[in-house]
Amino acid sequence: MAGRIRQSDVEEVKARTNIADIVGEHVALKSAGVGSMKGLCPFHDERSPSFHVRPQLGYYHCFGCGESGDVYTFLQRMDHVSFTEAVERLAGRIGFELHYEDGGPAAEHGNRARLLAANQAAAEFFVERLTSAEAEVGRRFLGERGFDAVAAKHFGVGFAPKSWDALTDHLKAKGFTTEELAAAGLVSQGDRGVYDRFRGRLIWPIRDVTGQTVGFGARKLLDDDPGPKYLNTPETAIYHKAQVLYGLDLAKRDIAKTHRVVVVEGYTDVMACHLAGVTTAIATSGTSFGVDHIKVLRRVLGDDSGVGEVVFTFDGDAAGQKAAMRAFAEEKRFAAQTFVAVAPDGLDPCDLRLARGDAAVRSLVEAKTPMFEFVIRHTLARFDLETVEGRVAALRATAPIVADLRDPALRPGYTRELARMLGMELGEVDRAVRAAGARDRAAGGRERTEAERGRGTRTDPDGRPGGPNGGAAAPDGRGAPGPAISDRPFSIVQLPNDPATRLERDALQAMLQYPDIVGADLLRQGVDCRFGNATLAVVRDGIASALASGAGGTAATTLSVDRVVAEVPARFASIVQQLAVLPVPQRNDAELAAYVRGVVGGLVDRELLRQKQELLGRLQRTDRADQTTFAAIQRALVDLEHERRSLRGD
Repeated sequence: MAGRIRQSDVEEVKARTNIADIVGEHVALKSAGVGSMKGLCPFHDERSPSFHVRPQLGYYHCFGCGESGDVYTFLQRMDHVSFTEAVERLAGRIGFELHYEDGGPAAEHGNRARLLAANQAAAEFFVERLTSAEAEVGRRFLGERGFDAVAAKHFGVGFAPKSWDALTDHLKAKGFTTEELAAAGLVSQGDRGVYDRFRGRLIWPIRDVTGQTVGFGARKLLDDDPGPKYLNTPETAIYHKAQVLYGLDLAKRDIAKTHRVVVVEGYTDVMACHLAGVTTAIATSGTSFGVDHIKVLRRVLGDDSGVGEVVFTFDGDAAGQKAAMRAFAEEKRFAAQTFVAVAPDGLDPCDLRLARGDAAVRSLVEAKTPMFEFVIRHTLARFDLETVEGRVAALRATAPIVADLRDPALRPGYTRELARMLGMELGEVDRAVRAAGARDRAAGGRERTEAERGRGTRTDPDGRPGGPNGGAAAPDGRGAPGPAISDRPFSIVQLPNDPATRLERDALQAMLQYPDIVGADLLRQGVDCRFGNATLAVVRDGIASALASGAGGTAATTLSVDRVVAEVPARFASIVQQLAVLPVPQRNDAELAAYVRGVVGGLVDRELLRQKQELLGRLQRTDRADQTTFAAIQRALVDLEHERRSLRGD
C-alpha cells in the first residue's frame, strides 16, 4: 500500500492545472471581468449565474449556495472521488509522475476509478470486435443507416460477441475482478454463474460530459435474442441514466458556443445529426427527458440570458407526441426558448437523412415550431371544434397554457392566435386566459413554503454582494456579522453594506487577488490598518501572518491564497476563498492597476486619517509648556500629512 502523495506534488499538479478547463467540462463559463469567469452553479439549480471561477488563483465559489474550493474540491464534489483520486486524475491528465511518502508505487485508485477503467477497457474491446467476421450483422446495420467505418470510430460504436463470457474473460485477464465487473454493470448473475450482460449486440459507449465512458447502450440485432430492442447499463455508482446525455461530450463545445441544443430520441439520431452538420444534438439514454437532464444541459448551455434555444425532435407517432408533452411539462425550467421540430412525414433524423440527405436534417431543425404553439395545436386536436361544447372545452384546456407563458410580451399574440384557431371572439378568449392566470397565481401563492418566503440571499448581476439580505449572521460584538452560526457557510453577501465595510472587503479582495500589483510596501501598510468588521479583521490577520512567514521572497511574490487559507481558523477559510473569487468591478487591464492600488490606498488613507485625529487629540491635551512633547507631536503630524499626500500622488 503506497503512502500519502507528497505535498510538493499535490501543489505542483494544482499549479499546472487550469481550474477553468476542469470546471468548463461541466459548466459553460463566460467572462465576468478581469481574470474572472462565471456560469450556472453545478451544485444547485439556479436561473442566473452566481458560480464564479478565478483561474489565476485556482479557486471557485458560488454566491448562491456557498460551495467553494479549489480544483481538487471541485472534482471531489462533482465526480464523488476521494482527494487522492482527484490528485491522481489531474496528474494523469498532465502527464505528471506522482511520488509517495514511503517511496512505493501508486496505490490502486478508488472504486470509481476502477469502474471507469473497466468501462474504458470494455469499450476498447467492443470497438475491436466490430471488425470481426461475427460482427458483419452489426456493420450491415450501420451501413443500412448511412454510417461507415469512420462514423463508427468517431462515435466509438462497437460489437459485443454472442458469447457467454468473452468480455468477462478479456477483462479478468487485464486484472479486473468479478465484483468490479458486476459493479460496473458489465456482467450479470445467472443460474450458471456470471455472464456477459451484452451479447450479440451493437454497442454505443455512453460518456459523461468529460468524455469518460460510464455505461453502454446495446441494440438488438439477432432474431434469437429474447431481450429488449435496446438494453442499457443498469444504475451503477458511475452511471445514472437520469443524469447522462448521449453525445454531450461531443456536442458540449458547440452547444456552449451557439447557445443551441437539439434533443433527439436515439443514438442513431445523434449520429445522423452530427454527420449532417447539426453538431449540438444529444439524446437521453434509456429514459425519458427529465429534470436532472435539464440541470446538466442548462450548465453546458449557459442558460441564464434567455437567448439560447432548446430544440426537441420527436417522432410523429403517438409515442413522440406523448414525449413532447412530457418535455413541455418541464419547459419552464429553461431560460432559453424551447422549440419542437417534427418532420412532415414523421421521419426521425436518421431516417430523414437516409431518405433526403444531410440538408433535410438541417432544414428540420431550422423549421422548428415554438413549443407553446406545438402544445396548443396538439391540445386542440383532442376536441371537436365544430361544436360549441367542443370549442368551450378546448378553450378551458388551452387558456392555462397561454396564461403560463414565461414571456408576458408573447401572451397577447398567442391569445389572438388561440382565438383564431378556435373561431371565437378575442374578448372571450382573453377573459379565459386572464382568469386562468389569476387561478395559477393564487395557487402558486398558497403553495409557497415558509422556506421560500424566508429566502433572502441576493447578489448584483455581476455577482458582487448587494445589501444586507436578512440572513442570520452571528454578531461579533461590534454589530458586524461573524461567520458562523448557520446551517450553511457564512457568505460575504451577509456583510453589512456600509461604506466602511465595503472598503475593507474590497481592499482585502485586491490584496488576495493582485498582491503583485498592490506591491510589497502597500501590502504591509494595508495589513497594519485597523478594521471595524471583526470577520474581515481575521482575514487581514491571515494575510499579515502569511506575509510574515513568506521568507525568501518579496511580500508580493510569497503571498498566496493557499497560504492565507492555511493561516486563518478553519471556519474562515471559505471567506478567504470567496474574496479571492469575487470579481473586481473593472472590465479591462488598463483600469485594474489603478483600481487595485486605489482601493488598498483608500484603506491606508483611512488609517492615516484615524492616526491624524488621534495625534490632534493628543496635541490638544498636551501642555504647551512641555515643548519637547508638543514639538514631537507636531513633527509626527507633518510626517503623517506628507505620507497621506504621497499616497494620493500629490
